[in-house]
Amino acid sequence: MLRLALWSTWHRKGALVAAFVALWAAAALITACGVLLQTGVAGEPRPQRYSGAPVVVTGDQNVHVVQYHKGHARHRSRAIDQRAWLPESALARVAGAPGVRRAVPELSFPANLVSASGHPLGGGPSLGHAWRSASLTPMAIAAGRAPARADEIAVDAGTARRAGVRPGDRVLVQSTRAPARYTVSGVTDRGLRGQAALYFADPEARRLAGHPGLITAIGVSPASALPAVRDALRGVPSTVRAGNARGTLEFPDASGYKVMLISMGATVGGISLGIAVLVVAGTFTLSIQQRLREIALLRAVAATPKQVRRLIGREALVLALIAGTAGALCGLGLVAALRGLFVAAGSLPPTLPLSVGPYPVVVAVATVTAAAWSAAQTSAWRANRIRPVESLGEVAAPRPGTARWARAVGAACLAGFGGVLVVLSLLHDEKGALPVAFGGVVLAAGAVAVFGAPLARGTVALTALAARWSPVGGYLAAEGNRADHRRLAAVIAPLSLAVSITCTVVFVYTTLGGAASAQARAGTIGDHVVTGPLGVPAEAAAQLRRVPGVRTVTEIVHSDVYLGRDRYAAEGVTPAGVGGTLDVGVREGSLASLADGTVAVSRNAAGGMHAGLGHVLRLKLGDGTPVSARVVALYDRGLGFGDVLLPHDQVAAHVDDPRAAQVVVNGGTRDQVAAALGAFPGLKQSGPHAPPAAGPQGGGSLVNMVIMALVVVFTAIAVVNTLAMATAGRRRELALLRLIGTQSRQIRAMLRWETLAVAVVAVAVGSLIALATLAAFSAGITGTVVPHVRVPAYAAVVLAAGALAWAATAVPARALLRSRPETGIGIRE
Repeated sequence: MLRLALWSTWHRKGALVAAFVALWAAAALITACGVLLQTGVAGEPRPQRYSGAPVVVTGDQNVHVVQYHKGHARHRSRAIDQRAWLPESALARVAGAPGVRRAVPELSFPANLVSASGHPLGGGPSLGHAWRSASLTPMAIAAGRAPARADEIAVDAGTARRAGVRPGDRVLVQSTRAPARYTVSGVTDRGLRGQAALYFADPEARRLAGHPGLITAIGVSPASALPAVRDALRGVPSTVRAGNARGTLEFPDASGYKVMLISMGATVGGISLGIAVLVVAGTFTLSIQQRLREIALLRAVAATPKQVRRLIGREALVLALIAGTAGALCGLGLVAALRGLFVAAGSLPPTLPLSVGPYPVVVAVATVTAAAWSAAQTSAWRANRIRPVESLGEVAAPRPGTARWARAVGAACLAGFGGVLVVLSLLHDEKGALPVAFGGVVLAAGAVAVFGAPLARGTVALTALAARWSPVGGYLAAEGNRADHRRLAAVIAPLSLAVSITCTVVFVYTTLGGAASAQARAGTIGDHVVTGPLGVPAEAAAQLRRVPGVRTVTEIVHSDVYLGRDRYAAEGVTPAGVGGTLDVGVREGSLASLADGTVAVSRNAAGGMHAGLGHVLRLKLGDGTPVSARVVALYDRGLGFGDVLLPHDQVAAHVDDPRAAQVVVNGGTRDQVAAALGAFPGLKQSGPHAPPAAGPQGGGSLVNMVIMALVVVFTAIAVVNTLAMATAGRRRELALLRLIGTQSRQIRAMLRWETLAVAVVAVAVGSLIALATLAAFSAGITGTVVPHVRVPAYAAVVLAAGALAWAATAVPARALLRSRPETGIGIRE
């Protein structure tokens, strides 16, 4: 039986290639998503600046919560991506621990070399440090000397090379304070990958760090002192790490990247699994439909249904194992290329390596193998149920209708899609709504795959209209479509899926970004908005407050807060006179009451936080510092201004970068504001309705967009596969038309009309699915059922779908028409 399966597969090379491509692409995509998910779970960034310290101590880099389930306490934690600082007294404890030979304190704060126009030089994230901590790398001076005075710095070798500086140069540095000139006293003997390091004299570093009595970290040696250090720090909120785990302390924001990879890998990976099953099932279904005559003949020569199922199952298994393995290996190369793209774009840190293991490969191969085998068995079920003579008749005139079990599956998919729409309209958190939206599209696509035959009847009406303009081609197209609905259904399903998933991916982010921008513009009611490439330092805001005629200056700094393990985007705003610069759409309470110990909450976040006016929320700030805050206002414009509003000074004291993302000024003239900003290169002012600075919820990430783009490409491959198979499977039909006198141009016209009709129906169905999904998503997140759809982008999707359908039909058709019709009419099906 296996030999027969191999022989049958080998003699159907067209179907073999199509199925191989579908299985290969599915395995590659699933493997890539699986590796990214595994990286989020198990990946650790490699230490660089702390590579010379075997043990590293920082503040507690987690928020903790105790949950009770059936009377049992469960301790849960979540990593934070701001730096949790240590009390300076911890240094004496660590230094006095048994076995500790060296304990070096570390200070880290934002500091960049900038040009005269205020733009950063050197590239990558840049941090300032005290020279004392250079030994943690370790770094030594290769040229010049170490910084000794307050106006001197040392620059790492990589940054010096990229910025073109050398010892003795005067450079402009933008740190957490006003920009200042420093002399480069020395250049180190090594650089850091993907980051810059500026070293200051210890007193100057203490001043710029802005956390009196606190330090960023402690580097300890030797590694054998790890247990003693942990014992010495009992009672002090801290995190102690050794080995590769030190990287998470050096790069606290890596925890955010890991959460993103877990969320994205699980969401997109699950969607990819669903689409892969649909695509593979569709490919094998069409392949089996084109083999009904062969299956009927096998039945006629006494082959039992079990033997036929075994034959087809073994064909699917052999092909799936080969294609799945090849695709999974290619997926490893694909994910490596994706990581390089994400690192280059700044969406992933260069120090976070991929965590590659056998599980993604095994899951990918197992998934495509199971999908192929199940699809092959299901597709052969009807041919095995009916008599051989009836099966041969069905080849000539396929029966309309859908099996009862398929109708049940389709009804379940439709019901699920309806439930998704209801859930989307009630969800107010885009992080939870995004996977639901994408999953709903897959459910709708499953319903289209099942009920494709009724949808295919629409092509008959369209081609019948075409017969008025093209009497031969249009007539042939209408009759051909009327004769075989199942072939058209197999084509409509993947093309509508491609349109729906593309429109949903593109416009869900434009809906978010458009709503966020619109809310930020409408809510910024001051006269001037000041921004800068590295933020706006507090000294600039103070200078603006001294401008004659200026009534209010509101600083806005971005951060996150935690309620339990849930994270919410937060903004710190200057409370004094905030009503004259910002209108966040307050519907209950007032921002006039905003002060330390109070908080304002957006409508979208209030449900998840169970927050009402007057309620007290026990929050943790960006660095894990606990605060109790009473809700004094509820507002509507959460996409534009974050989930939570807190006093500016309270937020700025607990973030890595206290500089304001933007400053809104009420009062004063444009010239007066420009004059006040003269000492701060890079800062610029604009009107209140200019594009806002990127906020905490300003659109989707590059990682999500690229991975979803891969899903779209995979779906496009399925479209090409299906159309090419459907066209190639008609070689006998086209040969017969040519033998009875139909000209090649008339056959090409017939195929063009068929393709146009299929494309119109598929685009219409896919657009309706996407529109329903986007409307429900927009209703839940933005409060309006009208999504933000860019007409040029939608037109590009429609044109791409039409071009894809035409190319996938025209290329195999031209190849068939170049052969002799006598050869085509006698060819084996």
